[in-house]
Amino acid sequence: MYIVYNVKHYFNLMENTSHSVNQNVAVIGAGVIGIATAIQLQQCGYQVTLLDKQGISEGCSKGNAGHFATEQVFPLAQASLLPQLPKMLLDPKGALRISPSYLFKALPWFMRFLANMRPRIFKQNKEALKKLNCAAINAWQRLTQASSSEGLFHLNGSLLTFESNSQKNALATLEHYKNEGVNVTLLERNELDELQPGLHQNITHALYFTDVGHTCSPYQLNLALFEHAKSLGVSFKQAEVTSLFTTDSAVTINTNHDDLVFDALVMCTGAHSKSLCKQLGYNVPLDTERGYHYMVGSENMPTMPVVSFEKKFILTPMQEGLRLAGTVEFAGLSKAPTYRRADMLKQLGESIWPNLVDDYPEQDKKWMGFRPTLPDSLPVIGRAPKHNNVFFNFGHQHLGLTLAAICAELIACDVQGVKPLIDLTPYSIARFN
Repeated sequence: MYIVYNVKHYFNLMENTSHSVNQNVAVIGAGVIGIATAIQLQQCGYQVTLLDKQGISEGCSKGNAGHFATEQVFPLAQASLLPQLPKMLLDPKGALRISPSYLFKALPWFMRFLANMRPRIFKQNKEALKKLNCAAINAWQRLTQASSSEGLFHLNGSLLTFESNSQKNALATLEHYKNEGVNVTLLERNELDELQPGLHQNITHALYFTDVGHTCSPYQLNLALFEHAKSLGVSFKQAEVTSLFTTDSAVTINTNHDDLVFDALVMCTGAHSKSLCKQLGYNVPLDTERGYHYMVGSENMPTMPVVSFEKKFILTPMQEGLRLAGTVEFAGLSKAPTYRRADMLKQLGESIWPNLVDDYPEQDKKWMGFRPTLPDSLPVIGRAPKHNNVFFNFGHQHLGLTLAAICAELIACDVQGVKPLIDLTPYSIARFN
């Protein structure tokens, strides 16, 4: 499914532009997207300062499922989801929960979400998402090779399992993906036993996505990328950005420590982007999907991510154990974690991988992170329409890790004024303003 671009020509353009660059650029947000963006800009000749309140990779980039999910070319806002919503919301172990106290605040987002299910809009969003996903793995290969972190990047594929005995669902889903050019194979139970022994006997079929990958430690991968960024000359300041002020020639970033002035700014602030955008005069319908993980041990580990079609969660082999991840909770940024959402992942995990050992240290086994999500499932990438020195790279929903490398390459082009390999128009913040 991957598109092979004229990468040599692309990097020649970037390299030729970099010789005349002598600007200081701030990248706000030190998650995987911010770090990858800082690397690309520094390589292009800019002097980059990375800013983050918490530190390096302390947000959603730290505890995610580690899945480079390039097969997920379908926007979340799809009409087939509507009949499933009541069951998902009523099931205590369902993949979706909306906090009652947050329901009224979330309604405008959900109205936009429903509007994006219209066939024409859905198709447009799908094509835009597919373009990014098709280029994502190649971009990650370039980034991990440059940062000598190939050992944390595994292209073993992934499985989507079906626990019912209905081959009809599996075949329909297979065709769904094949029609979009995704490389996928339907495996029967005997083939599963050979490829991935250890799966629960209730699993009757699985789709095998051959071109996707995972990292055995998102956190260690981000730290490796940051070390590479530092070796290139990227500097880091741990500070909370409180306000922004822009002129045609400079961007002033006020922090809780001091005021910093830069030639340009790239906002890679994930779920915390909405308020900063508003300061600059942009309204963005960004909300937060709170996701959880639960860490366990296992005597025999799977070799690839395994996703449950029915239960909508994922388990991924990590250096430190087996990570069970997933669920969507709408409750905002300030509410305390609902860790029973993490607890239920263990029960779900046993239905896919029965050989689990719940022996992980209590203080380390549960985690919650904030996914930045937009109602059309597309990120915001590109130059701010009303500012010549402000750029955006946020809102990647469930695909932040997947799209970090390609979006970093694209935004680096845009900052330089070089035409990116992928047209950024569908991802512009102008679609909301």
